[in-house]
Formats: sequence, structure tokens, C-alpha cells
Amino acid sequence: MFSPEGPSLRELAVQALSSVQRGYDLLAPKFDHTPFRTPDSVLDAVTAALARTGPYDDGLDLCCGTGAGVEVLAEVCRRSVTGVDFSAGMLDVARRQVKAEDTRVAWVQADARALPFGPAFDLVVSFGAFGHFLPRELPGLFAQVHSVLRPGGSFAFPVVAPARPTSPAYWMLLGFDAVMRVRNAVWRPPFVMYYRAFRLGEVRSELARAGFQVELRALPEFGRRRDGSPRVRMVVARRPLSPPTAA
Repeated sequence: MFSPEGPSLRELAVQALSSVQRGYDLLAPKFDHTPFRTPDSVLDAVTAALARTGPYDDGLDLCCGTGAGVEVLAEVCRRSVTGVDFSAGMLDVARRQVKAEDTRVAWVQADARALPFGPAFDLVVSFGAFGHFLPRELPGLFAQVHSVLRPGGSFAFPVVAPARPTSPAYWMLLGFDAVMRVRNAVWRPPFVMYYRAFRLGEVRSELARAGFQVELRALPEFGRRRDGSPRVRMVVARRPLSPPTAA
């Protein structure tokens, strides 16, 4: 699962026994050599999908990590790109490796649940970060995203179809989540990372409750499952141009 340049088992153990923020500060120098980084195939597919609906002026990568999503935004945004993350270590890596000559890019250390922006963006993206939020935190998170989008702006992120119970991946993810729940029951500070807590049906409902108009777009690069459903979708949640009127 890890390249030779990736973290050792001891380093992973230290990270897992830290807080989320401290854990990512420690992992940051080797993060891009782990399976936790969003694959280039997903980043490229999202870039292509967004390019078909853009261009956009100003973009925000929510929980940007080492900056992979910022590079997506740099392809589809004309004016500015901002990466926001609460890990100083991840932002340090991002600053070093993302097109330093691109003066449109800015980096901000902040918690996604308390974004320090007004309605300044036409596009918000996020890749692989939602497992760090408990289901009860989604309403507040989506309200924050809604507040930083201009009317008509979009919040976009990829979602992989859930593994089937007959697949090894299903049981691997189930086991991982179980281990994390036990760890958080017996150790402080907690490390929130649950692969199976971000369920598409619940997410769509919470986005709609936050005021978004939600649609799903298949990413054709990944094909379809046997039942015809897409293997990977892009959720596009749009802030309406005007607030809904009372009935």
C-alpha cells in the first residue's frame, strides 16, 4: 500500500495516536507517498468535468492538504485559487510543491467548520476529506461552504460508489472504521477518520437542507458497475442565484 518513500509503521502509529491536526502535521512530508492522497485519475476526471462547465473566476480547495485539488482549480479558475487546511504541516508541503510561480494561489490555515471568508468564490472543491467529519457536523460544514460561495456558485466533489458486501474492500473498510471507533473510545485526543460515515443519500439531504440545488454527474472515465450505476460520481451542489421564496 505504501511506497518506500512513505511512512513507516511506527510513524503511522504515532500519527494515529495523535489528534487529527497533529497527525497530519507529522504525516505531511510523506503524505503524497500514501494511499490517502487522491489518485491522479480522479483529479484528472474532475478537472475535465469542471472544464466543461467553467471557466470559473475564484476557487477554494476545502481541506486542501498538500495541494492536489489546488492544481485542479488552477486549470479551471481564471482569477484566484485558495487552499485552506487546518494542518500547518500539510500547507508547508503544498506551498513548496504547487506551482510557486502561479501568483493566483494563496494558502490559508483555518478550520473548514469556521471559514474566514465571505461569499468570495464561484467554485469550492474537496477531495477525500469528508471522513474527518462526523455526520452531525455535516450541516455546519455545508452551511460554511454555502456562505463562502457567491450566488450561482458550485460546490463539487467526487464520490466513489460504496463497496459491495461481497468484496474484500467492504470488509477492509468496515474493519478500519471499527478499529477507529475502538481507538476513539479508549484514547484521547480522538482521531476522526471513518470511511463509511459519509453516505451519499444523507449527504444529498444535508446539502439540500443547507440551501443547495444538488445534482450528480457520472465521471465516465471510471465506467459503470454491473447494475449500470457509475463507479464514480461528481456531486455538484449549486447555491441558487436568489434565495427561495416563502410559499
